[in-house]
Amino acid sequence: MNLKYLKVDLQSTGIRVLKGDRGRIGGAGPAGAKIFVFEDTVANVPTMSTFVQNSPYSVELVDEKGILKRHDEEVMAIESPTPKFYGLKTKGGTPYNQLALLHGMDCLASTPVQTCVYWNTSDRCKFCGIELSRKKGATTAVKKPEELAEVADAAEKLDKVTHVTLTIGTMKGPDKGIRVLSKCASAIKDRTGLPIHAQFEPPDDLRYIEDLYAHGVDTVGVHIESFDEKVLGKVVPAKARIGVQRFIETWERSVELFGENQVSSFIIVGLGEDDSSIIEGSRILADRGVYPFVLSLRPIPGSDLEHEVPPGFERMKRIYEEVSMIVKDRGLSWERSKAGCVRCRACSALDIFENQRGG
Repeated sequence: MNLKYLKVDLQSTGIRVLKGDRGRIGGAGPAGAKIFVFEDTVANVPTMSTFVQNSPYSVELVDEKGILKRHDEEVMAIESPTPKFYGLKTKGGTPYNQLALLHGMDCLASTPVQTCVYWNTSDRCKFCGIELSRKKGATTAVKKPEELAEVADAAEKLDKVTHVTLTIGTMKGPDKGIRVLSKCASAIKDRTGLPIHAQFEPPDDLRYIEDLYAHGVDTVGVHIESFDEKVLGKVVPAKARIGVQRFIETWERSVELFGENQVSSFIIVGLGEDDSSIIEGSRILADRGVYPFVLSLRPIPGSDLEHEVPPGFERMKRIYEEVSMIVKDRGLSWERSKAGCVRCRACSALDIFENQRGG
């Protein structure tokens, strides 16, 4: 199996870590996983979900390195290095890795407010685990802008971090949390100058997005998750009420501010949707200069979808092939993104299909 297909298979089946740290417990984004680096790519691979126990892949990590095996047959050498900045603390005694984490090979990521207004309601996103890491003591509920700037400075110097991702649970108020993101971005930009990506729900007034631009944010992610209305209503009810049209307006305004290829949206495969909705949704995004960041479902332990199984290899391969053609035909590329998940590329295999056409 070549590199392109291996990344897809690993994200569909996971890796059984027989020895060593199994990675991130919970939090915003694809958790219950660990970052692995192999060949010239990086992959955020499930390691803790229920389905992983049936994976044909396994590894024993010694000094952060190991040999990936498939049914006990050696596949290739892989590694999962621990960043140097994880060993540091703030003056107040807070470990740096409770404030921000390394995603992929060179992306520093943080959730400044580790709560969400939807968490304890029926509107909660069924795949989300944003408050799980806080409950397990793996993170702090609220991060101060100056603390994040301090961590970013250390991560850049010690671990060659080149960009930053800031995400947030939806907050009360018309800005939905954008003002918090702006303050954090400003502090990081002033201290490090690093490119910054911010993720948020469409605000009540699109002028709040201008605040992000004014405070140094370089790229943004406005994630609809699914273009299948039935799936959206069932799995992401709050976003279903916002409606696709409002997302389109938010994407278009964001592209006006940040430029083509600097705005993205997650499309999660495996929520019960038809493939046609993924392909058509990718076209809707790409036609507006928005990068369709397609990725497979990550059943996070402790989330409402913890016992689900990600879509299989063949389905993901077919979808990646079609979306990569859409992306390339519209002149978009992960390599053109200045910061964020698209540039990090660990949680999706779209980057490899974009770069390596054919088998």
